Amino acid sequence: MSAPNGGIPSEEEKNFFNSVQIPFPEVIDGKIDTLQFLESSKGVASLIDKFGKVFGPVKYDMTGNIEKLTQRYDTNKDKHMYLNNMILSEKELGGNYATDALLWLRRALHFIHKFFHCILEDSRQGKKSEDLIPFLKKAYKETLEAYHGWMAQKCFGLLSRMCPSRSELMRTLALGRENREEAVLREMAIFLQGLDSNIQAIIQLYLENDLESNAKV
Repeated sequence: MSAPNGGIPSEEEKNFFNSVQIPFPEVIDGKIDTLQFLESSKGVASLIDKFGKVFGPVKYDMTGNIEKLTQRYDTNKDKHMYLNNMILSEKELGGNYATDALLWLRRALHFIHKFFHCILEDSRQGKKSEDLIPFLKKAYKETLEAYHGWMAQKCFGLLSRMCPSRSELMRTLALGRENREEAVLREMAIFLQGLDSNIQAIIQLYLENDLESNAKV
């Protein structure tokens, strides 16, 4: 959470990504710090709550899974210092409480990552599309759709129509300020790098230990 020059952001430079959101932890040797990951995930959940009803189900699901992981972490903070240790120790015991929670939290975070990535790429191409619904649908199709049954997919289709416009989203990310898009996008890119490294590490963990599930909800 710093300004472009590495210092503390000024009031003018402040936006969600550099003054509210806690960065996702650095992945070291494939391991993810549990507490920082959970705190960072809480920040994303609080952010999407500001986007309106379209993100309501995602926020609700994320919050529930964060709470489950926090409960498991609290049972042995030293042993569960890293997400990897917490998940693998549960696998040894034959449980899936935290494993299932992290699986769905990762998918929700991946959805948000894809949505923001589409916005970022659109901006880099100089388009700055005001209608974000196509980006929302693309992100959903690439991350969550395969794990949702017919009813959940229909529900998302209806809610997606209430997606905020680009201007509304940028104003939210700029903490209510106007004309801060360049700074917001710059910090968004940095945030997405950290988020992506966590997502990919979790995907790798699950693939290596045969923990993935294709079950639908």
